[in-house]
Order: sequence, then structure tokens, then C-alpha cells
Amino acid sequence: MYQIKTFNAIAQAGLDQFTDDYQINESEAPDAYLIRSVNLHEATFPKKLKVIARCGAGFNNVPLDRTTQNGIAVFTTPGSNANAVKELVISLLIASSRNLFTAAAFSAKNSGADISLRTEKEKTQFNGTELAGKTLAVIGVGHVGSLVANAANTLGMKVIGYDPYLSADAAWRISTKIHRANLLEAAISNADYVTIHVPKNEETVGMFDEAIISQMKPGAVLLNYARGGIVDLDAAL
Repeated sequence: MYQIKTFNAIAQAGLDQFTDDYQINESEAPDAYLIRSVNLHEATFPKKLKVIARCGAGFNNVPLDRTTQNGIAVFTTPGSNANAVKELVISLLIASSRNLFTAAAFSAKNSGADISLRTEKEKTQFNGTELAGKTLAVIGVGHVGSLVANAANTLGMKVIGYDPYLSADAAWRISTKIHRANLLEAAISNADYVTIHVPKNEETVGMFDEAIISQMKPGAVLLNYARGGIVDLDAAL
């Protein structure tokens, strides 16, 4: 009988996959952790712990040096939420291009008998643009980035991908209509929208610093649905 301890909310549909050989959250000395975003860098690991499985991509919340020393195997589930993130990014591309956030705020603050007249008078402040024909730079074209790139291409956008570590498997998933940039600066310089899909590590922390952001077009939209720290927020502001 193997003991598993979960952290964060794990979908019941996933927990139901375990057979009777496993017990969930019935021991404080488990054989395995099943985690999402919990920070384990200061955690003390039970001696019996053999495996840490992260439901998501990236290892930034797990102290790999200590788990390696303790002989604990750590693995992620890359691609498991890729479609969900893709849909979120596409929805935000549309929302930002059509000024939906500003329009929603206007609607929330205004009501009354004359709302139709006021909306007709003031609606021009919410004028947006269509995504078709605009340029999207996708930084990192792995599981999520490749889906975003293909979806944006279907919407009629010109898509430029940048990924110096593009694998052969990932390349097979990308439409042949996606342009490839060899340098980050080349990918973003003419982009109307930039979306980031890279892991968080020593190479990518602060990747979008003042020098890089200053090379983006005025008015360009930057989306980071990868990890905090990849974009220097002070530089963005």
C-alpha cells in the first residue's frame, strides 16, 4: 500500500485514477507528494518520500538540489493544461484588442434611462482593432506556445515564434505558416502583441528587462502567462 499526500486542490477525476493500492491523505509519512503550486523550498521531507509529482509544468516551486540529494524523483505533467492556457491567452488577445476591460468598467459604472444615448455618444473611446493582420510574437513554442501560435494563425494573425531550444517534437506541432526568429529582439521589434511561454530558470528570470521592453512597439501588448519574474515589472511600468 502506497501513501500519497496532496497539496493544493487536485481534481477528483484525477484522484479517482488511483487503484486500491494507494491511499490518499491518510498518512503524514507518505511515499509520494501530489502538488500544484505549493512552495516546497523550505519544506522538510519525510524519510519515506520517494516521488514528488507536480500537476503542471515547471519545477520552480521544488528544491531540486535537496530532492536529488535525498533520492526523491521529481516530475511534472507538461502539456496537461496547455489547451486551457491557450484559450485564456486567445481570449485576452481579443479582450485587449477590443478594449473589453475598459468597456466593461464603463458599463458597470453607468446605468439609467439615458444609458443608450450616452453609450452611443461615448462608445468611440472603446474603439478597438481586429486581430486579423496584426503581428503576434510567441516567445517559447513548446506545449502551450505552439497551440497559441497555431490558433493565432487561424485567426489571421502574422505569427513569429522564438525558441532557441525548440525540439523536433515541438516543431512538428507548429504550422508551417509560423515564422521563426533567431533572436528575441527580432521577434518582438515589430510585434503588436507578445506572449511569453517559457519555463522559469536562471536564463529566463528578468528575460524581459528594460533593454528588451524598450525595443517593443509603442502600444504593444505584453502577456505573461508563464511565471512571475520573467518580466521585470518595474521596467514594464
